[in-house]
Amino acid sequence: MTPGGAAPSARRSLQLFPFRNWADGLFFSLVGGVAFALLGVFCLLVLILVQGSWVTLQQFGIGFLFSTQWSPGLNPAFGAVPFIEATLVTSAIAMLLAVPVSLGIAIFLSEQSPQWLRTPLGSLVELLAAIPSVIYGFWGIAVLVPIMRYQVEPTLKVWSHGSPLFAGPASGSDVLTASVILAVMVIPTISALSRDALTAVPQSQREAALSLGATRWETTRMAVLKYARSGILGAIILGLGRAVGETMAVTMVIGNIDGTFTSLLSQGQTMASLIASEFGGADYAEYQSAILEIALILLAITIVINIGARFLIWRLVRKSGEVTA
Repeated sequence: MTPGGAAPSARRSLQLFPFRNWADGLFFSLVGGVAFALLGVFCLLVLILVQGSWVTLQQFGIGFLFSTQWSPGLNPAFGAVPFIEATLVTSAIAMLLAVPVSLGIAIFLSEQSPQWLRTPLGSLVELLAAIPSVIYGFWGIAVLVPIMRYQVEPTLKVWSHGSPLFAGPASGSDVLTASVILAVMVIPTISALSRDALTAVPQSQREAALSLGATRWETTRMAVLKYARSGILGAIILGLGRAVGETMAVTMVIGNIDGTFTSLLSQGQTMASLIASEFGGADYAEYQSAILEIALILLAITIVINIGARFLIWRLVRKSGEVTA
């Protein structure tokens, strides 16, 4: 502590200006400008979407969020409910399928895999995360859709004993297939980031648990997973963000039928697939405005998901710090 009572580090943190030389000032200006430019791009994006959707915002108001009609024909009527439902349902099913598999892959790579296999298998997982979505979509059309149509969906219809959840013909191009392909796409992302979080756990955590007589599974469950839970949660949220906003692969396998779907075997459209498939054919102002308002809603949902994720991670980190203290 200095005679003035303030720590030197705290005093230095408050001294943003003046800089010691012009190079420091230039560097600070450049990085600060880039940061504020990124914020400006986001604000400009929101402004463009609001301006583009202003026609339907004025005409339908809040009712746009609760209407199930989407008729761009002679008597236009637009509502976002079918596409919001399809987006949330496909993303939720995808996460239910992807999260257990992703955590299993991450745990194997960080805790159980032999060293000679860990690096090439980890590189393969990261490579799968970088494959373009249109390639997944083509794989879905060529491989996944026939499997779902002739094997998986008929079996689900028999096992469900006429449940409305699997009502309708097994076409293969439907909401369930879109959910499965989303799960396949987000598994590499979640598993790669979760593996990094597990690898970052100090080795002393594992050694302490093993020295107390814990088994390998107990060590992983109580010492490793608990320590890395904030990083794992962040990986899951990033995977959810990709599932919500995925476009091309979903557009290629979901059927692209406007309207509310009645079962998982029904064809439909997510918000992202609607924008991709119909914006080019929107030939009048009200139609374009409705699609841009769908884009604005999708952006809002993505922001809410990320804010919620940040809050949960902050709570977990804070709780972990309190327990450690």
